[in-house]
Amino acid sequence: MKNIFNTLATILIAIGLIVMAGSANDCDGKCMETANTLPEMLMLVGIGVAFMTTGTAILFANRREA
Repeated sequence: MKNIFNTLATILIAIGLIVMAGSANDCDGKCMETANTLPEMLMLVGIGVAFMTTGTAILFANRREA
């Protein structure tokens, strides 16, 4: 069961990082009409941080289990 939670936590951390990296949704200024607004970008960054924090908390909690 510990391996399942560790895998889930690792996936959460990876998805959080990907969401934060792609939060602006722009392509070097060539398609600014499809780019996210500032509130949308901040919402995606917050979701990414929440995913990463949750994944990290799960990993730290499982580290102490035998």
